[in-house]
Amino acid sequence: MPGENLSRDEAHERAELLSVDGYEVHLDLRSAVGEAEEGARTFRSVTTIRFRRTGTGDSTFVDLIAPAVDAVTLNGRALDPAVVFDGARITLDGLADENELVVDARCAYSRSGEGMHRFVDPEDGEVYLYTQYEPADARRVFATFEQPDLKSRFRFSVLAPEGWTVWSNGAGEQDADGVWRFAETALISTYITCVVAGPYHYVTDSYKRVFEDGTELEIPLGAMCRKGLAKHFDVDDVFLVTKQGLDFFHDNFDFPYPFGKYDQAFVPEYNLGAMENPGMVTFREEYIYRGKVTQAAYERRANVILHEMAHMWFGDLVTMVWWDDLWLKESFADFMGAFSLTEATRFTNSWVTFANNRKAWAYRADQLPSTHPITADIRDLEAAKLNFDGITYAKGASVLKQLVAYAGREAFLEGARRYFKRHAYGNTRLADLLAALEETSGRDLKTWAKSWLQTSGVNTLTPAVTYDAEGRITELAVLQEGDELRPHRAAVGLYRLVGGELVRYARAEADITGASTVVAKLAGAEKPDLVLVNDDDLTYCKVRFDERSLETLRAHLGDITDPLARALCWSALWNLTRDGLMPARDFVRIALDFAGRESDIGVLQMVHAQAQTAVTHYAAQDWRPEGGRLLAEGGLRELRLAEPASEHQLTWARFFASVASSDADFQLLEGLLDGSASIDGLEIDQELRWSLLAPLTAHGRADEARIAEELARDDTATGKRHQVRCLASRPSAAVKAQGWAQVVESDTLSNALVEATISGFAQSSQRELIAPYAEKYFAVIERIWAERSIQIGMDVVRGLFPALQDRAETLAATDEWLAAHASAAPALRRLVLESRDDLARALRAQECDGRA
Repeated sequence: MPGENLSRDEAHERAELLSVDGYEVHLDLRSAVGEAEEGARTFRSVTTIRFRRTGTGDSTFVDLIAPAVDAVTLNGRALDPAVVFDGARITLDGLADENELVVDARCAYSRSGEGMHRFVDPEDGEVYLYTQYEPADARRVFATFEQPDLKSRFRFSVLAPEGWTVWSNGAGEQDADGVWRFAETALISTYITCVVAGPYHYVTDSYKRVFEDGTELEIPLGAMCRKGLAKHFDVDDVFLVTKQGLDFFHDNFDFPYPFGKYDQAFVPEYNLGAMENPGMVTFREEYIYRGKVTQAAYERRANVILHEMAHMWFGDLVTMVWWDDLWLKESFADFMGAFSLTEATRFTNSWVTFANNRKAWAYRADQLPSTHPITADIRDLEAAKLNFDGITYAKGASVLKQLVAYAGREAFLEGARRYFKRHAYGNTRLADLLAALEETSGRDLKTWAKSWLQTSGVNTLTPAVTYDAEGRITELAVLQEGDELRPHRAAVGLYRLVGGELVRYARAEADITGASTVVAKLAGAEKPDLVLVNDDDLTYCKVRFDERSLETLRAHLGDITDPLARALCWSALWNLTRDGLMPARDFVRIALDFAGRESDIGVLQMVHAQAQTAVTHYAAQDWRPEGGRLLAEGGLRELRLAEPASEHQLTWARFFASVASSDADFQLLEGLLDGSASIDGLEIDQELRWSLLAPLTAHGRADEARIAEELARDDTATGKRHQVRCLASRPSAAVKAQGWAQVVESDTLSNALVEATISGFAQSSQRELIAPYAEKYFAVIERIWAERSIQIGMDVVRGLFPALQDRAETLAATDEWLAAHASAAPALRRLVLESRDDLARALRAQECDGRA
C-alpha cells in the first residue's frame, strides 16, 4: 500500500484548486478471457477528464493505481509517464483555467475484491467481472480525482468479449461496433461508479408510481447472478422487497428516485454485504440461498436491499465532503434499513434483530481502544477503510433511533426531506443536517450532537429501586455510568410473573440525564420481578439489572412474552458476560435452559454464537471441556425436540454440528451424511452437508479424499470455498504449514479463498497445533501490510491474530510488538490494538469464570 494513502489535507487542497466537469472512461475488457498469466493480466483504460482550475495554483495530481501508463496528455501536451507517474499518482503541472487530461493506462484485474475483480467459475469456466471501489479503488480502474467531494458526470464505454453483457450506472446498449455505451450519470462521486460485465443471468421487471400531482415515475428494475446460481435465484422476492422499499422511500422522502434504472447484481467473491452504486447496486452472492435457510436469512437480505436503497438518497444524492462524516450515509442507511423493513415488508419484528444483533456489533466496537465518535477524525484513506465499523453503522443508527424518539418521527422525516432538496447532488457536513433537523423539530440539537455524535463510548444504565413495607416502589432511579454522561430518552418497564408468564404491567418514559435520574411516574407501583431499563430499546446503552431482576432472569428468561424485551435481556446478559461480571458458565447454562423456547430465530442464532464464544474464549480453561460437552448435549436435545422440518430444527442442527465433540456426536454426523441415520423432518441439502462435514474434518474424522468426494457432489464456486476451508481445518502440522504459506507467503489466492483458508486454519480444538504461529504472526504482519492490498491486509492481520493462545504470554508479545513498532502504519496498529483488547477481555472473563 505504499504511496496510495491520500490524506484529508491533500483532498481539501485539491478540492480548493479545481472542479470537475466530466469524465469519459473507455475500458477494453476483452483480455478478461483467454490464456494469460494471471498476475500479468491487464486491461486497457482510457480516461478523459475535463476540469477547471477554481483556486490558486498550477499543479495537482490525479489518482491511478496501475501496472503501466502508456500515455498522458494534458491540454494537448504529452507528458512522459516515466516522469509523472509513480504507481499511484500522476503529477500534473502547468494547469490552465480549463483543462483536458487524457490517460491511457494498463490496469490490473483484481483477485482481492478491490477495483475490477475477475472471477472464473470453476463449475463452467465462465468469467465474471464487477467493480468495487469504496472508499478509493476507482483509481484501480481509471484515472480519477479520488475523493467524494469532487463529484462529476461520467460516461462509460466498454469493449467486452463476444457474448457478454455489460452494465453500468446508467442505461446502456451495444452499438454496431460492439462497444457498450452508457448514458451520462448525474453528478456523483467516483467511489459509486460501477461496471459489471459477463455472461450473467439477468431478469427484468419495472416499478411504477403515480404521484399526487399526477406525474408518473417508471423505474426499470433488473437483477442478475452467475448462470450457475440461476436455479437458486428467488428473484421474485428480491423484486418484491425492492418495490416495497421504493414505495416506502417515495412515501417518506418526497424526492423521486433520481438515478433512472435500478439494477441489482449478486456477484462472487464480494468483500462487503453490498454497495450502493446508483442504478447498479452490487451484493455478495451469498444472499442467493442454495439450500434451506431460516426467515432470519431472508430478513437479513431484505434489510441489506433496503439499506442500499436508502443510500440512493443518503450517500448518493447527498454525499459527505470527506470520510469524517461517513455516518451521514451509513448510520442513516442502517437506521432506514430497519425502519423500512418493519413498516413496509413482512419482517415486522426487525427492531428485535436490530436490538440483539446490530447493537452487539456497536457495543463491541465502542469499547475497543480504537473507539471513536460517530463523527470521526479521518485523516486518510487507510483510516477511512477501518471506520466502516459498528460505530459508524449500528451505533449511529441507534442514536438516530433515539433522535426520532426525542424529536418526533414526522419532524425527523421532514428534516430529511429538506436536507435532500437543499443539498441534492452536493456534499455536506454534520452542520448541514443539524440545521434541517433543528428547523423541523424546534429543538436545539447542538448539545445533543455534541454528546452523541462527537464523543465516544457507551453508557451503562442501572436501576436502583427502594420499596415500602407493603412492597410498593418508593423510588426508582436510573444510574448512569460512562466517561460522557449523555441525555437519554429511555423507557423503564416493570414486569411480573402472571400465570407462568413474565409480562409488563407498568412503563414510563423519562429523560435520563446526569449520574442519577428518578423516574417519578413509577413511584407507588407494585413490586416488580423484573425492572428493564431501556425497554422498547429507545436509546443506546448497556443495561444492568438489580439483584432481584437478575435472579428472575436466571429462572424465567424464557417466560418473557414480548420478543423485543426478551432480546434486550439476552443482550444485557451477554454484555455482563463480556464485561467479566457474569461467569461464562452461567451464561451457557441460561442459554441451555431457555434458548429452546426462543421464538425469534435471529435471536436464537445470536444466542448460539454467544454461547460458543463463551466456551471458546470466556470460560476458565479447566471448564472448557465441560462447557463443550454441555453445548453438544443441549444442542442435540433441542434438535430432537424441535418441530420436524421447522427453521428451528435447521438452526439447532447447524448449532449441534458446530459444537459436536464426542465420538457419538461424530458418528451421528457421519450417519446423517451417508444416510445411515436420520432425524425426522431434517432435510440434508448440500449446504447442510458441508456444515456436517466441517467438524468431522477439524477433528480428524474426514480426510482429504472424503473432502474431495464432497466437492465432486458440489463442484461449484461455493463448494470450492467449503473445500478450501475444510482442507485448512484438518488437525495436521503439515496442513497448518501449508495454509500459512498460502496466505502469508503467497498472494495467489483470491480474497474469498484467503478468507476460507484463515477460517479453517484457526480451530478452537487445535490450540496446541497452531501455537507456534503466534510468534510468526508478529514477525510478518508489517510486511503483509506493506505488500498486500488493504482488504487482504485487514483479513490477514485480523484473521491470524493468535486469539486462541489466550494466555498472559500472548498479551505480553502483543504489547512488545506495539512498543517496538510505534511508527508502524496507524491502521495496522489499530488492528493489532483491537485484537489485543479482545484478548485482554477474554482473560478477564476467564478470571471471572474461574471464581464461579
